Amino acid sequence: MGGLRNTVRQELVARRLDEQIAGRYPVGQRLRILDVGMGQGTQALRLARAGHTVTGLESDPDMLKAARESLATEPAGIRERVRLIEGDGLETGVHFLPGSFDVVLCHGVLMHVQEPDAMLAGLARMLAPGGLLSLLVRNADALAMRPGLAGDWSAALTAFDTDTYTNRLGLPVRADRLEAVTATLAGIAAPLHAWYGVRVFTDNVPDETGLPAADELERLLAAEDRAGRTDPYRGVAALLHLCGVRG
Repeated sequence: MGGLRNTVRQELVARRLDEQIAGRYPVGQRLRILDVGMGQGTQALRLARAGHTVTGLESDPDMLKAARESLATEPAGIRERVRLIEGDGLETGVHFLPGSFDVVLCHGVLMHVQEPDAMLAGLARMLAPGGLLSLLVRNADALAMRPGLAGDWSAALTAFDTDTYTNRLGLPVRADRLEAVTATLAGIAAPLHAWYGVRVFTDNVPDETGLPAADELERLLAAEDRAGRTDPYRGVAALLHLCGVRG
């Protein structure tokens, strides 16, 4: 999963997440972080390297195995700050007490949940007062962009009137609209604090596309980062990075 599309996603999310953490907590404070649906553990391990205590929750055995293998290569001081649990994001209340974490991540998970409101409410309950909830969702308001830019006009026309799509793995999944998620976050006492677009320019590159030279990659990331913070560009990004704060 080290191709260009995933690199853009992970790097942009990391930049915005670090920015939000720095704006809320003193430099050097070790935070309690929960990563729900952590996948291969990219963000979880990165945050553990930064000194935080991280709990990763993952329901896919293959992803959990990959995360454990990656963790095993880390120094002992980092390994002891990470706890990996096999479990579903809908069952956070089974594993943890309310208010147990300063930051909760849920990146690329809600698209696989048919009724996300209950899950979001559970994630918000895991946060201590003032805690940060970081979500990465598929942007339902931009579903026509991918087929449209690929010249698939029938699919583009269909995408205007739906919030479901077929992902690159051939799985039927759903997308979220900014307005709806904003309302949900307000209703669960974790109102939206900031939002960003992710992959404005690079969503349509093939999965197998590798990374360009370092200087070109930095320019690409700078362009994606600026577009993801700027209207109207961020509104047509493939993904939305939403940050709510627990009241």
